[in-house]
Amino acid sequence: MYQQSWLTTFRAFSQPQVVAMLFLGISAGIPLLLIFSSLGLWLREAGIDRATVTYFSWAALGYSFKFVWAPLVDKLPIPFITGWLGHRRGWILLSQAMIIVAILMMASLNPAEDSLALMACAAILLGFASATQDIVIDAFRIESADMDLQALMASSYIAGYRIGMIISGAGALLLADYFGSSMGEYSYVAWQSTYLSMAVIMLIGVITTLIINEPHKHPDCTLTSNNREHAQLLVLFTLIVTGFVGTYYLSSAVTTNATNALAIFVSNKYLASFVVELLRLAFALFIAGLFAKALVISNLVSKAIVYKSYIEPIQDFFQRYGLSLAWLLLALICLYRISDIVLGVISNIFYQDLGYTKPEIAGVVKTFGLVMTLVGGFLGGLLVLRFGVMRILFIGALLSALTNLLFMLLAQTGHSMPMLYMVISADNLSAGLASAAFIAFLSSLTNMSFTAVQYAIFSSLMTLLPKVFGGYSGSMVDALGYDQFFLITALMGIPVLLLIALASKRFKLSSVSIKP
Repeated sequence: MYQQSWLTTFRAFSQPQVVAMLFLGISAGIPLLLIFSSLGLWLREAGIDRATVTYFSWAALGYSFKFVWAPLVDKLPIPFITGWLGHRRGWILLSQAMIIVAILMMASLNPAEDSLALMACAAILLGFASATQDIVIDAFRIESADMDLQALMASSYIAGYRIGMIISGAGALLLADYFGSSMGEYSYVAWQSTYLSMAVIMLIGVITTLIINEPHKHPDCTLTSNNREHAQLLVLFTLIVTGFVGTYYLSSAVTTNATNALAIFVSNKYLASFVVELLRLAFALFIAGLFAKALVISNLVSKAIVYKSYIEPIQDFFQRYGLSLAWLLLALICLYRISDIVLGVISNIFYQDLGYTKPEIAGVVKTFGLVMTLVGGFLGGLLVLRFGVMRILFIGALLSALTNLLFMLLAQTGHSMPMLYMVISADNLSAGLASAAFIAFLSSLTNMSFTAVQYAIFSSLMTLLPKVFGGYSGSMVDALGYDQFFLITALMGIPVLLLIALASKRFKLSSVSIKP
């Protein structure tokens, strides 16, 4: 294995591509907590119950289905903007504008008085826009540097992402508290001002997009230039989404009846709800697929467009790795983040239930914790360079599962600042290390000919199952209590370790190195 001096390794962090990823990471990290934890505390202070709050995490499911519109982002030029900024930068700027609009929409709604459905729609738009930004930034990152810089690009991106999360996590909580909102004295104006501030801070990403250079496109990644193909891709995407959303809307009454009937049969309303919603999701995906099939049969969309946009990137992956190894790698991708994401959905509510104030959560969990994540991500990038991706991938998964057990200790201890510091240090350090290795792993699986689509598929699978489970975290805690819930999240990490061990024997990934 090729190794290099630590000085050469550190020096690589100063390269322009690596620095650019830091600021793009900030832009990508800001929206996430405005859907998850910060929004959760806002809703709780507005008097919304815990189970409903955690259901709002499903607004971020756009991250898990971004592969559906990734071909549009990858192939379609944006009128005027693409000619001005280039393809990748143009799409980044458009997604950032959509993010700002969605945040402003959320700021205009008071969940204590206005419809929660409207807030959910605004949150879904924010998730969609943020997922779109992720698609383009991931493609930009992979296309901006050779493989020997990808681990450091990933570390820099994670660092920026976590800084963005500090801003929208700790920053949002401190601002809401400063403006005068608390659990006992809810103030809509305080949260409105907070979200307006987040919209302004998103200009960091806009400025970065205007400054950076467009990456050199891979010769096989040519843009679709035919207007007819543009229209067909848009029609395909629109009807797929219509089929999916329409199925969800029309099946609402049937879902309620089925859940009630199954709850009586299994004597567990939470399990019944999970099973029915999972089947509902699968059925909606099936109907969306039928819509796509009908478009091809009716010649409204050419078979070649569907093949080139959706089938060929998937086919390429299975051809490169073979059927059995490809499925093994996909299973690993699906489950790697499950322990972290399922626990993370309810973590802020957990801290609040233990009696921690917003300033305490902001100072320890959001600021100190995310600094530890930065350290973990930086360490992960260096360790990947020195020892290879698969070893650090295993260590990261092991530490992530073990640190979830510390939350059981925190639940039994109660309000204790030293204990909170210890738990947050261990949890965030391991999460940063695991994330750096995992992003480098996903990047290594991506064919440059299908950068945006393949990486979107991988990152979508990475979050889909964990977020489906995470939406029920509030119900699980209501049924089992925090101790049992944290134990379950730790046990979820065992299959991940087995999958990494199996993959390591069959999948040989050369260590990432930097040219002196």
